[in-house]
Amino acid sequence: MIKHIVMWNVRGDSAAERQRNAQWLKCEFEALRGAVPGLLQLEVGIDHSRIDYACDVVLYTEFESQAALDAYAHHPEHLRIRQVLGDVRTARHQVDYDPAH
Repeated sequence: MIKHIVMWNVRGDSAAERQRNAQWLKCEFEALRGAVPGLLQLEVGIDHSRIDYACDVVLYTEFESQAALDAYAHHPEHLRIRQVLGDVRTARHQVDYDPAH
């Protein structure tokens, strides 16, 4: 199994606009459940702490293998989200790891 975690900060001139963008991002990624082969678990969280160093949104996913994660990177629905996400995000952080190692 491979765990894939991504965190973003999103654009917005106000807290309300950032919240709308974060909610949009959450909905887009949650729509991938059941659509991507090898995707075992998907969870999206929106930060509520508002700590200055916190990210706005986190995506937590588990894939059955590295090959499944690699295929996800090229899945048409994931590519569609990535394309529109480029206009919404201001920062991105990622960690991929094998919990067995």
